[in-house]
Amino acid sequence: MTVRQPRYSKEEFARRGDEIYESQVRSQVEEGNRGKIVAIDIETRAFEIDPSEIVACNRLESRHPDAQIWLVRVGSRHVRRFRGRIK
Repeated sequence: MTVRQPRYSKEEFARRGDEIYESQVRSQVEEGNRGKIVAIDIETRAFEIDPSEIVACNRLESRHPDAQIWLVRVGSRHVRRFRGRIK
């Protein structure tokens, strides 16, 4: 198994991912896909959408094996949310 190394700083990675999502992807996926995951290759600008992070990433990697993947949840600022339970 090949381990991919990041080629960008965290800040640059996030900046590129957010810019691609806002300028190219959002308008194509927003309607009817709330809560689904978008996996974006920040170098090729290719993307896949699926309810599962793993499925979206696997499909993107099958097309672009060396993808630098940024994840976005449609309709949310967060891919995951960590919080305690309220009793």
